[in-house]
Amino acid sequence: MRLEKIRAEIDAIDHEILRALHRRMELGLRTKRFKETVRDADREREILDRLTRNSGSSRILRDGFVRGLFASVMDESRKIQEGDRTLVGFQGEHGAFGEAAALAYGPGLTPLPCPGFADVFDGLQKGSLDLGIVPVENSLGGAIADVNELLIRSDLKIVGAVKLRIRHCLLQHPGSDYREMRTAYSHPQALAQCRRFLVRHKLEPRPYYDTAGAARMLAEERPQMAGAVASRLCADIYNLDIVKENIEDHPDNYTRFLVLAKSEARPAGGKCSIVFSTPHEAGSLGAILNLFSAAGVNLTRIESMASPASPGDYVFFLDFLNDGDSARTGSLLDEVRKRAKTMKFLGCYDEATG
Repeated sequence: MRLEKIRAEIDAIDHEILRALHRRMELGLRTKRFKETVRDADREREILDRLTRNSGSSRILRDGFVRGLFASVMDESRKIQEGDRTLVGFQGEHGAFGEAAALAYGPGLTPLPCPGFADVFDGLQKGSLDLGIVPVENSLGGAIADVNELLIRSDLKIVGAVKLRIRHCLLQHPGSDYREMRTAYSHPQALAQCRRFLVRHKLEPRPYYDTAGAARMLAEERPQMAGAVASRLCADIYNLDIVKENIEDHPDNYTRFLVLAKSEARPAGGKCSIVFSTPHEAGSLGAILNLFSAAGVNLTRIESMASPASPGDYVFFLDFLNDGDSARTGSLLDEVRKRAKTMKFLGCYDEATG
């Protein structure tokens, strides 16, 4: 092996170790919610004894080094758990646009990845997360049906929102020659949003379950003549090179994310959201919409979907601007509630741009 190749492998391993440490600290933060005290001396001793026994099989690592290393890791984990952190769950791997939206909403937040949207909702309901951030609509792809359905079923409240500009990058692992690239991995929606770029550069799109997941796979498996379409954040996290930025076909590509919490919603913030259904009567939807018109309230979103609880019925998601007059807003919502078959107030909140 040449020296350059060995050093490249060492660099890749160092980044794997760093990501593994980050993941371990995240899991430590999750365990804090289920323990009475941060430190469990018996478990720490058990872990150190087991790792010391296992280190003997390598015939390279000294027992004292292994014990000291993991004692330091556990000490750092305790310090992190003892800190005052706000945990926000997002769907996908690290580097996903959900994480970027979380950091745009609150740079001091600690984003934690969740396998699916339902896991974000579940983590909030069970108290292992303080906040959750989920996409509700994309300017090109429309509403995110899975998230809307979860909003209908849950009692969570909207406490904020982020309108995030979606910027895709073509990434490759370090040392690759971009001129040899033949395939690009990413989520099908991201590939579709970069279709013209991929065609122009003769790159075969390869669907993957997640944009950030594709970047992680590229870093870990290092497939030949392959790249990934993902965020700039992924390049930093997975030590990947950016071949080209802003490769999306449409510059006006935005995703709106909602920030969720278990807290009670209050009529404060520049925008409010409700979800309601109407009686099966002619003009019932129009009558409700006329309430907002008569009050001079501007609607910013109205979306319908089939009711998951009642086949044949529809529910309507409605966002409107809030002028800060809580009494006026409360009175308007009381009138909506009288005319609607069902109505749920999701929250009033401010929206940031990222």
